[in-house]
Amino acid sequence: MDPRDGPGAVRNPYEVLGVSPDASQEEIRDAYWRLVRFHRTEGETAWTATHLAELQDAYEVLSDPFRRAELDAANGDSPAPASEWPPPYRPALPPAEAEAAEPVYHSRNPIDRLTHRLPRPWRIAIDWIVTIAGAVAIVFAIKQWVVNPYRIPSSSMEPTLHCAGGPGCEARLSDRVLANRFIYRFRSPHRGEIIVFKTPPEAKARCGAGGTFVKRLIGLPGETWSEKNGYVYINGKKLNEPYIKADRRDTETHEAQKIPKGMYFMMGDNRAESCDSRVWGTVPRKNLIGTVFFVYWPPNRITFK
Repeated sequence: MDPRDGPGAVRNPYEVLGVSPDASQEEIRDAYWRLVRFHRTEGETAWTATHLAELQDAYEVLSDPFRRAELDAANGDSPAPASEWPPPYRPALPPAEAEAAEPVYHSRNPIDRLTHRLPRPWRIAIDWIVTIAGAVAIVFAIKQWVVNPYRIPSSSMEPTLHCAGGPGCEARLSDRVLANRFIYRFRSPHRGEIIVFKTPPEAKARCGAGGTFVKRLIGLPGETWSEKNGYVYINGKKLNEPYIKADRRDTETHEAQKIPKGMYFMMGDNRAESCDSRVWGTVPRKNLIGTVFFVYWPPNRITFK
């Protein structure tokens, strides 16, 4: 057999690897990896691929006992009897070279498993895109179903919650609050809680503003409410309201009215300036967003409610 008949071979494999015909498998392996490292780090870039292919072909011939025996016979050397040939030998690659030649990925991250064959800059870009998209999705999920921030725009809840810049406002900066959006999935609203809710359509017509309001829950479904000279009565009994300051109480009087089933009666703590359920009626349960539990801004107002 002519040594040039091997796949892709152009020179004698012994010459390619620079070893003698009686070299051991370990010597052949060491010579192969020494030349591979040389061509990868110091060889001419234009010829690297050609040289590496030639080295690979030579290594495959010399690491296979049967093909090496045929090569020796073609070269005129006396091969060992077939009965003495060792079993096919393919030495394990050194750890550094094995990783460079054929990386094995054990990551549990599905993104890494999907992108490990892409160039590193692409993998980094994809990783950043997935990370940012995931963070945005988490923020939206938290705002939609767990906790959402709100700003107090008017003086209807003074002095419990401050607004800024408007009539009756006591602060230079409006309070920012957090509302628990999932609590009412597990229990019913309690009287006295400060609640964020979507207003009925009548609110915009009667108060000039609609959308999302923050008020205190005063009356529950099925109860009867009334107001006499600024004091609220529930089912005929005067309601204890320590959160109402004397200078914020009004002097209105409203006859007793029953709160329909599934509806809630809301009032602001600043009674004289609050446009609430006394004006636009009760709020259905489905409109309740959550209960205010924390003031997070400004720093001097940080507190749990």
